Amino acid sequence: MMAAEINLNNSEEFQEMVERKDFTIAKAVVEAILSNLNGRKKHVHVLSVNCLEEASTFDITLDRKYFAETLQENLKYYVEQELYEECSKIVEAINTLKEKETHGGKSKDKHNKGVH
Repeated sequence: MMAAEINLNNSEEFQEMVERKDFTIAKAVVEAILSNLNGRKKHVHVLSVNCLEEASTFDITLDRKYFAETLQENLKYYVEQELYEECSKIVEAINTLKEKETHGGKSKDKHNKGVH
Protein backbone atom coordinates (compact mmCIF):
# COMPACT_ATOMS: atom_id res chain seq x y z
CA MET A 1 0.00 0.00 0.00
CA MET A 2 1.23 3.47 -0.87
CA ALA A 3 1.69 6.01 1.90
CA ALA A 4 -0.98 8.70 2.00
CA GLU A 5 -0.31 12.05 0.38
CA ILE A 6 -1.48 15.46 1.46
CA ASN A 7 -1.20 18.46 -0.84
CA LEU A 8 -0.88 21.80 0.89
CA ASN A 9 0.29 25.26 -0.04
CA ASN A 10 3.13 25.36 2.48
CA SER A 11 4.65 23.77 5.55
CA GLU A 12 2.81 26.21 7.85
CA GLU A 13 -0.46 24.63 6.73
CA PHE A 14 0.87 21.23 7.74
CA GLN A 15 1.97 22.63 11.10
CA GLU A 16 -1.58 23.93 11.61
CA MET A 17 -3.03 20.51 10.74
CA VAL A 18 -0.75 18.89 13.30
CA GLU A 19 -1.69 21.45 15.95
CA ARG A 20 -5.42 21.02 15.44
CA LYS A 21 -4.94 17.23 15.45
CA ASP A 22 -6.40 16.90 11.95
CA PHE A 23 -7.94 13.46 11.50
CA THR A 24 -6.42 13.14 8.00
CA ILE A 25 -3.00 12.73 9.60
CA ALA A 26 -4.17 10.24 12.22
CA LYS A 27 -5.91 8.19 9.53
CA ALA A 28 -2.83 8.15 7.27
CA VAL A 29 -0.56 7.08 10.12
CA VAL A 30 -2.90 4.38 11.42
CA GLU A 31 -3.60 2.92 7.98
CA ALA A 32 0.11 2.78 7.16
CA ILE A 33 0.85 0.96 10.42
CA LEU A 34 -2.03 -1.50 9.98
CA SER A 35 -0.99 -2.35 6.45
CA ASN A 36 2.62 -2.87 7.51
CA LEU A 37 2.02 -4.86 10.71
CA ASN A 38 3.65 -8.00 9.39
CA GLY A 39 6.26 -6.34 7.26
CA ARG A 40 9.99 -6.59 7.77
CA LYS A 41 10.94 -2.96 7.19
CA LYS A 42 12.29 -1.16 10.26
CA HIS A 43 11.02 2.23 9.07
CA VAL A 44 7.66 2.58 7.38
CA HIS A 45 6.71 5.51 5.17
CA VAL A 46 3.40 6.79 6.53
CA LEU A 47 2.79 10.11 4.85
CA SER A 48 4.02 12.43 2.13
CA VAL A 49 3.26 16.11 2.51
CA ASN A 50 3.57 18.06 -0.72
CA CYS A 51 4.05 21.79 -0.16
CA LEU A 52 3.13 23.36 -3.45
CA GLU A 53 4.44 26.91 -2.91
CA GLU A 54 7.78 25.60 -1.71
CA ALA A 55 7.87 22.82 -4.33
CA SER A 56 8.99 20.44 -1.61
CA THR A 57 7.82 17.15 -0.18
CA PHE A 58 8.21 15.97 3.38
CA ASP A 59 8.22 12.23 3.80
CA ILE A 60 7.16 11.10 7.24
CA THR A 61 8.35 7.69 8.34
CA LEU A 62 7.82 5.76 11.54
CA ASP A 63 10.10 3.30 13.27
CA ARG A 64 8.42 -0.07 13.78
CA LYS A 65 9.24 -0.02 17.51
CA TYR A 66 6.85 2.93 17.94
CA PHE A 67 3.92 1.26 16.17
CA ALA A 68 2.04 0.25 19.33
CA GLU A 69 2.33 3.57 21.13
CA THR A 70 1.50 5.52 17.96
CA LEU A 71 -1.64 3.44 17.45
CA GLN A 72 -2.53 3.99 21.10
CA GLU A 73 -2.12 7.78 20.70
CA ASN A 74 -4.28 7.88 17.59
CA LEU A 75 -7.02 5.60 18.89
CA LYS A 76 -8.74 8.51 20.66
CA TYR A 77 -9.23 10.32 17.34
CA TYR A 78 -11.00 7.27 15.93
CA VAL A 79 -13.20 7.16 19.03
CA GLU A 80 -14.04 10.86 18.56
CA GLN A 81 -15.01 10.12 14.96
CA GLU A 82 -17.09 7.18 16.22
CA LEU A 83 -15.31 4.76 13.89
CA TYR A 84 -15.80 1.85 16.22
CA GLU A 85 -15.06 -0.88 13.70
CA GLU A 86 -11.66 0.70 13.00
CA CYS A 87 -11.15 1.15 16.75
CA SER A 88 -11.40 -2.59 17.29
CA LYS A 89 -8.89 -3.20 14.48
CA ILE A 90 -6.51 -0.74 16.12
CA VAL A 91 -6.89 -2.35 19.55
CA GLU A 92 -6.31 -5.77 17.99
CA ALA A 93 -3.16 -4.50 16.28
CA ILE A 94 -1.87 -2.99 19.54
CA ASN A 95 -2.40 -6.32 21.30
CA THR A 96 -0.66 -8.20 18.49
CA LEU A 97 2.31 -5.83 18.62
CA LYS A 98 2.59 -6.04 22.39
CA GLU A 99 2.42 -9.83 22.22
CA LYS A 100 5.23 -9.86 19.66
CA GLU A 101 7.23 -7.58 21.95
CA THR A 102 6.96 -9.92 24.93
CA HIS A 103 7.08 -13.24 23.09
CA GLY A 104 9.30 -12.26 20.19
CA GLY A 105 12.81 -13.60 19.91
CA LYS A 106 14.16 -10.42 21.44
CA SER A 107 12.28 -10.41 24.73
CA LYS A 108 14.24 -8.17 27.08
CA ASP A 109 13.02 -9.78 30.29
CA LYS A 110 10.88 -6.80 31.28
CA HIS A 111 8.96 -8.69 33.91
CA ASN A 112 11.84 -9.13 36.36
CA LYS A 113 12.80 -5.50 36.69
CA GLY A 114 12.80 -4.32 40.26
CA VAL A 115 12.06 -7.77 41.69
CA HIS A 116 14.79 -8.80 44.10
